Amino acid sequence: MSMSRDGLLPPRFSKLHKKYKTPAFATIITGFLVAIPALFMNLTEVTDLTSIGTLFAFILVSGGVLILHPRGNKDVGKRGFYVPYVNSRWFLLPIWTVILIMVWYANPGFPGGIFDGSGHMAKGFHSQLPFFVFAVVSVLTTVIAVIRQWSLIPVLGLLTNLYLMSELGITNWMRFLVWLVIGLILYFGYGMKHSRLSAEALDARQ
Repeated sequence: MSMSRDGLLPPRFSKLHKKYKTPAFATIITGFLVAIPALFMNLTEVTDLTSIGTLFAFILVSGGVLILHPRGNKDVGKRGFYVPYVNSRWFLLPIWTVILIMVWYANPGFPGGIFDGSGHMAKGFHSQLPFFVFAVVSVLTTVIAVIRQWSLIPVLGLLTNLYLMSELGITNWMRFLVWLVIGLILYFGYGMKHSRLSAEALDARQ
């Protein structure tokens, strides 16, 4: 409903039921879009798809915090919410060192087993593709976070949720990407043109 009020969805989705004062139309449409596919999927597939979408939302929040306040936002004062600033330069690399030691201890074939087909983590390149995405993003994020001294908490939030996403398997990633493409089409086809925030920003520039 809030997306409709912001102009990202048609106004019909924000209208309330005259008697029950609930967004009946939006609830019914969402119910059909969720319930009908669920009839043809097992419970594990449904919960995994729900989880990957939720984790991606957490990644966007963490990334948004880093973009807006890479070194914390103490300037808002005690009355507002702020993320405590902890310098990634001093803590991120030691955390990674501990994690890699623990992973190596639990998986003796790591990291070579991923590539040569031995060890507990070897499942083939195709099935391990989400993990490789996580590995590449983790290295890049760590390097940038250390150089620019980003706040540690949102960096850890981003990397942790991305790792959890990588463990949900390539099939769930494919389904998630399909829904993501549909959402982007809706946004660029309708939402971006009708966004109230975009209109206000345009008026402010004029």
